[in-house]
Amino acid sequence: MEKSVAESQVVKAPLPKRLAALCAFFTIASISGLIAKQGELFCILTIIMVIAILGRQRTAMYFLQVYTVLQLALVSMLPIYLYDPGNLLVGNPSTFKLGELQAKVPDYVIFGIIIALAIVQVWIAFTPKVRAYFNTKINMNIMS
Repeated sequence: MEKSVAESQVVKAPLPKRLAALCAFFTIASISGLIAKQGELFCILTIIMVIAILGRQRTAMYFLQVYTVLQLALVSMLPIYLYDPGNLLVGNPSTFKLGELQAKVPDYVIFGIIIALAIVQVWIAFTPKVRAYFNTKINMNIMS
């Protein structure tokens, strides 16, 4: 009798704070994308991924890892993709507005910040605490 009680009381790892912050970041980015009507399908899929992460689906862990690695690859190629030697404004700072803050920042700083954020996302997705959070008993079979 004690053995079955002990087996049923499996210690579940709590939601890591890093993963919670990453889920919040993905949710905010997806909702803002939906409001701006930019990439609605991608935003909906990201929200579904966040729901699956909160549901401890092992498939969500794999999807999160692939998602972050692809995002890092695409963001890293962004400066090469946007390089236009015929454009004389490439070297000039970009102006962006965030609420009341208006700043002129060189493009390489913006690219550096975006790439650093992507690296942090990959680091979070592959940490052992995040891997321990997902339930290994739930497999990819939707019928089980």
